[in-house]
Amino acid sequence: MRIAVIGTGGVGGYFGGRLAAAGHDVTFVARGAHLDALRRNGLTVESAAGDFAVAPVRATDDIAGIGEVDHVLLCVKTWQLAPAIAALPPLLGDGTAVVTLQNGVEAPHEVAGAVGREAVLPGTAKIIAQLDGPGRVRHTGGPGLLSFAEWDNRPTDRVERLRAALDGAGVAAVVSEDIWAELWTKFLFVVPPGGLGAVTDAPFGALRSRPGTRRLLVEAMTEIRQVAQALDIKLPDDVVPASMAFLDQQPAAGTTSLHRDLAAGNPSELEAWTGAVVRLGERTGTPVPVNRVLHEVLSLRT
Repeated sequence: MRIAVIGTGGVGGYFGGRLAAAGHDVTFVARGAHLDALRRNGLTVESAAGDFAVAPVRATDDIAGIGEVDHVLLCVKTWQLAPAIAALPPLLGDGTAVVTLQNGVEAPHEVAGAVGREAVLPGTAKIIAQLDGPGRVRHTGGPGLLSFAEWDNRPTDRVERLRAALDGAGVAAVVSEDIWAELWTKFLFVVPPGGLGAVTDAPFGALRSRPGTRRLLVEAMTEIRQVAQALDIKLPDDVVPASMAFLDQQPAAGTTSLHRDLAAGNPSELEAWTGAVVRLGERTGTPVPVNRVLHEVLSLRT
C-alpha cells in the first residue's frame, strides 16, 4: 500500500512509522532538521507499546514529487491545514482516501471543500505523542488507536484495506459506525477544559475539583451538545456526564495542547476548538455564552 504522511510529528510519525515498519511504501513529509535526520538516520519511535526504528525511510519536503498514493494520513495541526490542503492534488488518484486526523470537527469539511467528499475519510487519533528531537517520536500515552470511516459511514473496500494494513502493523484500528458522533464526542470532551484551562492556567485537577469551574465545564460541554443536536449529530444521551467522568480519570496535573501552546506563546488551535463552537453556534442559532466568553478572552492572546 502506498501512503503519504503529511505532518510527520508525533501522530504522523507514530502511525506512519508503524506502517513503514510493516513493509508498506510510506513517504513522510517533513522540513528542516527533522527532514535531514529522517533522511540520514531514519525514524526512531519510543513507545509504551514497544520501541521501534525504521531505516531507511522515504522522506521529502516536495509533496508534488511523491505521486499518487492509496491513502494520505493528514496529520498537520489545524493552523497548518490550508497549505497542506493546497498541496493534496498531486497525491490523488482514483480511489485515493485522505484521512483527516485534526482536532476539532471542521477539518473534514475544509478538505472536502477542496478535493470532494468522496476523497475524505474523517478520522480521529487517540494517542499522546510528540517529537522528541529530529527523527525521533515519543509515544507517552493513549491507546495508539485510529478511528475512521467513509463520510456517510458506509462500508467500503478502501476502508477495510486501511484497517487491515494498520492491524497488520500493530495499530489498533476501528472503522467507526458513526464517525461524526465520535468526532463530536472527542470535541465535547477536549474543548471546554482546553479553553477554561487556558484562561485560568489551571490543570485538570483544579478545574474539576472547584465547584464553580466544574459547573462551567458542564455548561460549556452542554452548549457543545446542543450545537451538535442542531446539526443532527447523534451524540449519546449521557455524553456530558460521561465526559466529566472521563475527565475525572485524567492525571490531576494534565493540561490540553491548547493550554500548553497558548501558555508558551506558540500558534494554537483556538479557532478550531472554542472558535468553532462559537461559529457553529451562530450558524445554528444555538446560544453558547460560556464558550463565547472563553473564546473572546483567549483571542486577546493570539
